Amino acid sequence: MLTVYDRSSRLGRRDFLRIGGLGLGGLTLPHLMSGKSSAAQIASAVPGLTTGKSVVFLFLHGGPSQIETFDPKMTAPSNIRSVTGELSTSIPGVTFGGTLPRLSSLAKSMTVVRSFTTGDARHDIKPVVSRFSSDANLGSLYSRVAGANHPKTGMPTNTLLIPQSINPKAEPEVTQFGKLTSTGGFGSATAPLIPGSGGDLQRDMELKLPLDRLSDRRSLLNRLDRLRAFADQENETIDPLRRQAFDTILGGVAEAFDLDQEDPQTIARYDTSPLIDPRHIDQKWNNFKRYIDNVKYLGKLMLLARRLCERGCGFVTVTTNFVWDMHADANNATIDEGMRYMAPPFDHAVSAFLEDVAARGLHDDILLVVCGEMGRTPKINNRGGRDHWGNLAPLMLSGGGLPMGQVIGQSTRDVAEPATTPVTIPHLISTILRTLFDVGELRVRRGVPDDILRMAAHDPIPELHG
Repeated sequence: MLTVYDRSSRLGRRDFLRIGGLGLGGLTLPHLMSGKSSAAQIASAVPGLTTGKSVVFLFLHGGPSQIETFDPKMTAPSNIRSVTGELSTSIPGVTFGGTLPRLSSLAKSMTVVRSFTTGDARHDIKPVVSRFSSDANLGSLYSRVAGANHPKTGMPTNTLLIPQSINPKAEPEVTQFGKLTSTGGFGSATAPLIPGSGGDLQRDMELKLPLDRLSDRRSLLNRLDRLRAFADQENETIDPLRRQAFDTILGGVAEAFDLDQEDPQTIARYDTSPLIDPRHIDQKWNNFKRYIDNVKYLGKLMLLARRLCERGCGFVTVTTNFVWDMHADANNATIDEGMRYMAPPFDHAVSAFLEDVAARGLHDDILLVVCGEMGRTPKINNRGGRDHWGNLAPLMLSGGGLPMGQVIGQSTRDVAEPATTPVTIPHLISTILRTLFDVGELRVRRGVPDDILRMAAHDPIPELHG
């Protein structure tokens, strides 16, 4: 446990450090600093196991429509085709839904899969945590092999970003359909860190500066600066191991979560909060507050994800909570109205991310994956919504050194089933793991769990791995 107390704005020796285990990713400080964890031994035993690439998984919880996003099917009858129309993209002959203008212009930098099926119509988190991933967050698979912290920066290798990571007063994470912090049998040390929202890992870390006000970046930085000054004064009394641990926490890790370090113009390019006036979101829907959180925070979450990847985080899960359910019932808006709330922030935030990553020369180093737990019924219901549908779902990928500017697979005329060979969750998991690891090295590395080897050895999405 690393505890940095700042209860009274006066720092004394007793309030400085209490060090046992570093909860940034579950490693103890001796393991982090001397490289003695089993995962670190696996990762360092043979050079070249990890590729140095990162994955950002934007999980659209609730089940986005495949039709209003990437497969509008305007040749279908009016009760099936996209209610938001379609837009031409930068790929000749390919159209996206009519509320995605920026993504349409960037289509050449992404791959859309129109034959993706998640297998059932249940609300859950199966693309990220399921029996296919041994009931663990996909980031936990990475941490189990690569280690829970980056060996140079101390950055957690597995993080989960939710609206409370930007503002602790945002709506809490929805866990009734599954926990994105699940680690299966891979151990609590592999669980994703959730900045700003508490949880077991953050309680273990206990960096009390106070981190529950992560949105108050300037206050946090002022306290960190005071602690740095105190550490300098006390340098003679701190042993080298503790000093190195302290420098790790107050260095790259703390800086990575500080959005004020970004150019204000970059923050503005990502910011989705000006796109929709909350007063224009109908309060009759029970999801009203979650709609607002999605508008306010999605862009900043994507910016934060880029910052973490730049500093050594291998897997970042991003979600703005359970907002993509569009039944047109007491909780959720119609498909037309819902896309007016959801599409502008989604289109803006993902486009800003893709443009920013490309400008920084990171397009091949970061793989963005975008999908939900299912798709939506081909036919619009009598309330103007689309219900659950497990036979077809939207999937978009970008970067990671994979072939881009293509559409993989096709749907049937009614956008109900894959018309070509289905792409499934195991295909997606294998593609992700092959982006993160050298599978040949993974096979010969002692200590790699059989479950992870099996997932990586599964066939990937064929068009992405020749």
